[in-house]
Amino acid sequence: MRPANLPTPTRPAGRRRPDLTLPLPQRDPSLAVPLPLPPPTSFSSSNGVVTPPISASSSSSSSSSNPALSDLDRVRRIGSGSGGTVWMVRHRPTNHIYALKVICGHHEDALHRQICREIEILRTADNPFVVRCHAMYDHAGEIQILLEFMDGGSLENRLIDNEPFLADVARQVLAGLAYLHRRKIVHRDIKPSNLLINSSRQVKIADFGVGRILAQTMEPCNSAVGTIAYMSPERINTDLNHGIYDGYAGDIWSFGLSILEFYLGSFPFRENLGSRRDWASLMCAICYSNPPEAPPSASREFRSFIACCLQKEPNRRQTAGQLLQHPFITRWSSQGSGSSSV
Repeated sequence: MRPANLPTPTRPAGRRRPDLTLPLPQRDPSLAVPLPLPPPTSFSSSNGVVTPPISASSSSSSSSSNPALSDLDRVRRIGSGSGGTVWMVRHRPTNHIYALKVICGHHEDALHRQICREIEILRTADNPFVVRCHAMYDHAGEIQILLEFMDGGSLENRLIDNEPFLADVARQVLAGLAYLHRRKIVHRDIKPSNLLINSSRQVKIADFGVGRILAQTMEPCNSAVGTIAYMSPERINTDLNHGIYDGYAGDIWSFGLSILEFYLGSFPFRENLGSRRDWASLMCAICYSNPPEAPPSASREFRSFIACCLQKEPNRRQTAGQLLQHPFITRWSSQGSGSSSV
């Protein structure tokens, strides 16, 4: 994988969170575009729905199982941003609720085909810890994706200082990451707003694939801004690891930073920025300061767990599979995750 180009700092009007005064853009967590969709190799024009081919191994999965776009009623808008709009929709024949992501803009034919091809690659994934996609519609040149509706929204700005519950959240995210990494899929954008929860306390990974595809159609600074805060040091500054970027290890850094943010209730690098809270200061803090640590008040297991994720050297970070065996995870898994709300 090639390292991402460093974006040009910008100063958008909104901020991600009031206590961190970096010029982060306002991002609606409900805009998360998740994995996966069932794999097609051709596009059907019926109702504009993209459907997989029928074969001996997949004869039970046909276009009739995918809700037709004409059968979906938009209930209310649940998010919007530069990438598009997300609607809560109701499937009239079944009364089932979904989320419908409408990717904004009409792209040139070549780019449009590329977007569809790249989405197809994601459609083979199927895991309970990754938000499901039920169908993709290519309607009048506009791409729309039908998603599982997560009624709890994202975990952005959530305080989760109950360690048993936090261990359960971490376990579910790690299970999703381990699945993706086994399939040689790198998420590249793990952060609190891309982790969704429902009323059953199921946590699932969202916003993979399409978000990366959309980066090709936007200005580089706009596509990366708001994400760089969770990037690993070697992804920001390729000189730190001899120009080698390990995407799997990068996901683990982003995951560890997100878990620590849940526990602290604030962005972990905030204290490293001093009075200058701009993008340059943030990038310097990530690349050159010591990695953030869990506070002394946390359990020994949690402090160790965070340290296993937030290692400056990528090859010293544990893998998702190894972290699932860490005492912080196994201790609470054997005792139950406890109860908490977020």
